[in-house]
Amino acid sequence: MELSDYEKRLEQRGVKPTALRLLIFRTLTEAGCALSLGELEMRLDTVDRSTIFRTLTLLLSRQLVHALEDGSGSLKYEVCAGECACTLDDMHAHFYCLGCQRTFCFKQIHIPQVELPDGFAVQSINYMVKGYCPACARKLDRSPFIVG
Repeated sequence: MELSDYEKRLEQRGVKPTALRLLIFRTLTEAGCALSLGELEMRLDTVDRSTIFRTLTLLLSRQLVHALEDGSGSLKYEVCAGECACTLDDMHAHFYCLGCQRTFCFKQIHIPQVELPDGFAVQSINYMVKGYCPACARKLDRSPFIVG
């Protein structure tokens, strides 16, 4: 994606494309997996934590990123698909690797509809699968201490 494409995505959702916002948004887009605030801070070592947090908060409010809980104790952030309206139909499964502790997005696996009793209103759904990514699973196969 070219820089102008990032600018257009931000502007379409009413976000002024400042240099730091573009840098944070591009880093999230190119990451290939969901990132925590701490992981973003490590990748963007010249940007202070509060600026990253404020930008993530803005991007969340404008439906440019999703926040998800993977059980690691930190929220992870991922860029929404271009046509995403952040409805339950847009939500998809995630995979948390117990080995490398990365969170992967499985955009092709949609979260099934859940029928709740009367009176309950769904705000969000988090569908997290935990296990080992291919690289970590190969390492386990070579280890004399294979778990389960």
